[in-house]
Amino acid sequence: MSMEITNNYSDYGKGYTNTAKEGNVTTSTVELKTSTGGTKTEQIKTGYSNVNDYSKYLQGKYSYMNSGTTSMQGVPTTVSVSGAFLKKCMNDPEKAKYLEENLAALPDCAKSAVSSCRGTLTNLSYSVDANGNISVAISGTSDPDGKIAKENAERWAKEKKAAEEKAAERRKEKKEEEEKAAERRAERKERMEGTFTVSATGTDVKSITQNIVAAVSGTSSPTGGSFDIKA
Repeated sequence: MSMEITNNYSDYGKGYTNTAKEGNVTTSTVELKTSTGGTKTEQIKTGYSNVNDYSKYLQGKYSYMNSGTTSMQGVPTTVSVSGAFLKKCMNDPEKAKYLEENLAALPDCAKSAVSSCRGTLTNLSYSVDANGNISVAISGTSDPDGKIAKENAERWAKEKKAAEEKAAERRKEKKEEEEKAAERRAERKERMEGTFTVSATGTDVKSITQNIVAAVSGTSSPTGGSFDIKA
């Protein structure tokens, strides 16, 4: 059997407690979420000038990243991260935090997959695309009549459909918000377009000014100076 699920990258809070800089590279102490629902203090680095150097840093911490087929829980496993997303992360602390949280969680996720799936897993695959979306695919052998494989496939299909529907709903809400914002901008522009020009003449600057203000505000004009309003 072969199954695939996809999760979308979302914004992450910074939560930095300390930073240090060496050359262009900044080391930040952050709280990373763990696969067990808790958090752990970790140092992450950003500010690299090229993807190659950033990849070497990540592979020093997560040897399974972009290293071909490795093994997790005795199962052949591949972990691939798009070079385009690495480029986005290397100078963006929030995206870097998101990436490292997920890379650090992979061994526990693989352990959970092996222990939870009925049958025998023969392959695990994790990939992060250019936008930070994470895809997970598993393959394995199950019962001879295919009943378990069918149930698993249906369950994964429902979960994937629910995730897609949720993403579609978020896109719909975002579009509605953008349309409302556009309407508000149009209303403000329409109000601003109702401009006018007022002029007044006389021999006393104070009374002239009062006449202009009165004309604009619609109040009674003080006496003592003639004025002319031009639309």
